[in-house]
Amino acid sequence: MTTLFAPDPVELAVTAMLTDLAEARPLRREVKQVDCKEEAGRRDRQGRVGPPRARNEEAAQRLAEEAACMANTEGGGALIVGVADDGTLLGAGLDSEWLRSRVYDLTQRLLTVDVREVSVRGARLLVVRSPQAIEPVRWRNRISWRVDDRCVEVDAATWHARRMTLARYDWSDLSAHVDPRDARPEALRLARGFLRDAGEDAATDLSTASDLELLRRLNIVTPDGYLTNAGALAFVGRPEASLDYIRRDHPGGDSTSRVRAGGRGVLEELDEVTKAIGTHNGVRQVRRGIVVGRLRELPPLAVREAVVNGIVHRDWATPSPTVVEHVGRTLVVTSPGGFVGGVTPENIITHPSQARNRALAELFSSLRLAEREGIGVDRMVRDMLAVGYARPDIREVAGPSVRAALVGEGLDEAWIRFLSRLRPEQARSDLTVLLLLHRLTSNWWVDVKRAAPLLQLSPTEAAGAIRSFAQVELEDQPLLDPVQGVPSDEPAAWTLSRSARDALAAEDLDAGFQRLTPDRSEVAVAWATARGRVSSTELASIVGAHPANVQGVLRALEERDLIVPSRTNRRGAGFFYRFAPSGMR
Repeated sequence: MTTLFAPDPVELAVTAMLTDLAEARPLRREVKQVDCKEEAGRRDRQGRVGPPRARNEEAAQRLAEEAACMANTEGGGALIVGVADDGTLLGAGLDSEWLRSRVYDLTQRLLTVDVREVSVRGARLLVVRSPQAIEPVRWRNRISWRVDDRCVEVDAATWHARRMTLARYDWSDLSAHVDPRDARPEALRLARGFLRDAGEDAATDLSTASDLELLRRLNIVTPDGYLTNAGALAFVGRPEASLDYIRRDHPGGDSTSRVRAGGRGVLEELDEVTKAIGTHNGVRQVRRGIVVGRLRELPPLAVREAVVNGIVHRDWATPSPTVVEHVGRTLVVTSPGGFVGGVTPENIITHPSQARNRALAELFSSLRLAEREGIGVDRMVRDMLAVGYARPDIREVAGPSVRAALVGEGLDEAWIRFLSRLRPEQARSDLTVLLLLHRLTSNWWVDVKRAAPLLQLSPTEAAGAIRSFAQVELEDQPLLDPVQGVPSDEPAAWTLSRSARDALAAEDLDAGFQRLTPDRSEVAVAWATARGRVSSTELASIVGAHPANVQGVLRALEERDLIVPSRTNRRGAGFFYRFAPSGMR
């Protein structure tokens, strides 16, 4: 088979430098994307080198600064740690995972480096790889990038201007030096099928093009007539499997299905994995009025987005596959490479799209397998919440890798029927509505301060989202009510209306579903903790009771030294309790 993928310039430079070190040759100078460093803090005043340490903060600080500089440089770069300026192999003692984590924290969580261990002439070295930054990575509020063999400070305007004039490095858009005629017939057939299934005139027209014309119109043929890395990956494949699907009926059980085979296009691997998931993704019947519908245990669109994202946005520098574990009703996709461009679990829904492999993302979008903008996380969250599941758990784990878990336990038929009564109809699939409604049915109240991180919006944007949410109705009844008793100089808060509570309770009763909700004491503590005070009027409004019926709850909390009365006589208009647990008075 033709060799797949154009060589990675940074990796080539690292290999050349390691070869020089292994053969004791003089170090190469003026290498823009690779530099050798020793661990700071190991030499005494006489220049003697002390023993290595697994956690060396001074070394981490220096390496974070250099790694940020490499990241700001076009194409990124790498540091080889454990080498003195004269080429002497000192070895590196830093724990690789600790160093990766410290660089991430020291760069304000903007830079996730790859750290791997290598052995050269018996010395343990670390290769710290910085991917190219999508936004500038500052060190002590300064931006620097590599010029020849050193870091030079630049201002933000210069950095952005450079990015405007230079095409952003994109491995997936480089020539793979693979002839388009090597495209596998099955991959081409699948591509045409994806286009026809989209039901769009333009996509259908593209599906009828000749093989070469199809590949050209998908923008995966370079000017010199070769496939790009994205095209070669999708239509030719690599020797190693790109996807590894494992099915277990229950945790700890033996695998009942396995899909892991390389030497074919990723489109073929994706198709087989998707079919395997479908085979084991059970069907549930859900009644909506007199109509009985059928739903998969895991929403198919959420499943597809999770798997496709694990392909499109992963780091393809490693031969490791994207692992898809399907255990019971839970699907976990773990893809090599951490978050890029400042994306974190706390902003992943609303952060601007940051594609590690832009050309590959555009190819999958053109094939109607993924959205062109965004990373599909909003779709995953929306579809999971719409059937009453927890939102997907997406986080960065050691490796680094990104892990996305879809937990499909407990399809909530009552919730689905409740959502079907919302007006206007589009509110039922509105992510903001679903997030706020999920919060209200599990905590009973929300305010702007609590809504902002939930929606991953600024406080101003969250306030606007709540105003729009307040326009949603349950059939012809209001869905939202303001919390009563909140002082005029305090931020407003909202709770579910009485009609909405009654409607959800009725659906639960009809479905025989026991919804887990906080009791009145838990609600009172949560409100008092967040707001600094609680009154019987506020608590009664939140839990849908009369103020006289919640006074016992507040007195019990006072006896537990969690709240104290604002007046000793505990009477009169405006009376409330202050939040003051023991030790905080």
